Amino acid sequence: QVQLVESGGGLVQAGGSLRLSCKASRSLFSINVMGWYRQAPGKRRELVVSITSGGIINYAESVKGRFTISRDSAENTVHLQMNRMKSEDTAVYYCNADLGSYRYWGQGTQVTVSS
Repeated sequence: QVQLVESGGGLVQAGGSLRLSCKASRSLFSINVMGWYRQAPGKRRELVVSITSGGIINYAESVKGRFTISRDSAENTVHLQMNRMKSEDTAVYYCNADLGSYRYWGQGTQVTVSS
């Protein structure tokens, strides 16, 4: 089992930056895959980026070159640095922990990009 607490959402102008954080209640190395997902109004939840316990990273095409995932193992925290943001990045962002047998979700944090 793992609890996830997200922080860092908010309102930003197009072209600006935001940093999201997700703190897990257990070691990141005990979690197969950590990921950030997002869900815009009327749309399905989609993967933004994921990172395996071994450090393999997978970005959605729409965020490549703009978003960067990193992890602080000492703090059991994963960060998502979002730069050059666009209006289409507006969504609720969710942290996800995949333990293989089960997937856990954070409560979500709203990100709004104004044009």
